Amino acid sequence: MDSRLQLAQSELIMGGQKSGKSRRAEALAQSWLMANSDHLAVLVATARTGDDEMRQRIARHQRDRAERVPGITTVEEPLQLAQAIAQHSRPDTLVVVDCLTLWLTNWMMPLDPNEFMKHKLLAQKNNAPVATLLEAIANAPGPLVLVGNEIGLGVIPLGAEVRAFVDALGTLNQQVAAACTRVTLMAAGLPLTLKEES
Repeated sequence: MDSRLQLAQSELIMGGQKSGKSRRAEALAQSWLMANSDHLAVLVATARTGDDEMRQRIARHQRDRAERVPGITTVEEPLQLAQAIAQHSRPDTLVVVDCLTLWLTNWMMPLDPNEFMKHKLLAQKNNAPVATLLEAIANAPGPLVLVGNEIGLGVIPLGAEVRAFVDALGTLNQQVAAACTRVTLMAAGLPLTLKEES
């Protein structure tokens, strides 16, 4: 196994748009699958199809992933991420979550306006979705890779809602980084290790 692709117990991979985040996660999954014929890999996809462009983007990702990592199984879970991790994580199973940013978006800005207040109340109650996610990361019996965006390096957004989302994502990234044994920042397809625990 390539030493650069050895799995940590849990890894957060962050970066900007098209920085190579998902590619690194897929390479880790492929390396895991090739290391042992008994190994399994599950990708938990958090995206929702809100419009035609997103539907096409998701379909393209599915096709590309099937070519690059043919042995990975994909499950879709836009909201109940902690439960999906708990359900699929096993010592012989790598779970890849792609991505935390869309998961947070689904909680903070649901597609169905009727769900908005329900999600807002749930999210405010003891920060419930994030707290259960952090617990699932800590208790996962198998390796875990989480992909998310770093969007705090650009200009300050003009709208209050967008600023609130940037703040919430920055806080989520910090909390997940603290819970993971490795944190990798991707830029131009290159990984930079920010944290490594043995």
